[in-house]
Amino acid sequence: MVHIYYDSRTGNVQRFINKVTQITGWEAYKISPELEAKEPGHLVTFTTNFGQIPEATEEFLDRASNMIYSVSSSGNMNWGQNYAVAADKISEELDIPIAFKFELSGTMEDINKFIDIIKNNHYDSKRRSEELDIA
Repeated sequence: MVHIYYDSRTGNVQRFINKVTQITGWEAYKISPELEAKEPGHLVTFTTNFGQIPEATEEFLDRASNMIYSVSSSGNMNWGQNYAVAADKISEELDIPIAFKFELSGTMEDINKFIDIIKNNHYDSKRRSEELDIA
């Protein structure tokens, strides 16, 4: 079973995750101060304030970064070089591979790509796999 930990403020990541779980049946857990990562999984977050990692995501990673196989981020292409840059920052700071970047709540093509990446390149893989960094 694949486990996804996600953070969503405006609902974009929530909509993306809802579609992923409807298609796959994977388990998804919304990040909150009380959330404890009990199973290894993948992180999906958003980029805020034109290039920052959300505070709730940072706090979750302080507790559970050792349980995260990969990171994906939503963003807005209008932000240029800061598009979905939260994934880049998390990857660089914590040595967690980037799986995928998508705009806003993603398209069906994005959702299918994400599922394919996680199913075929990430699941049960160890961190820093060369196959993992394909975003």
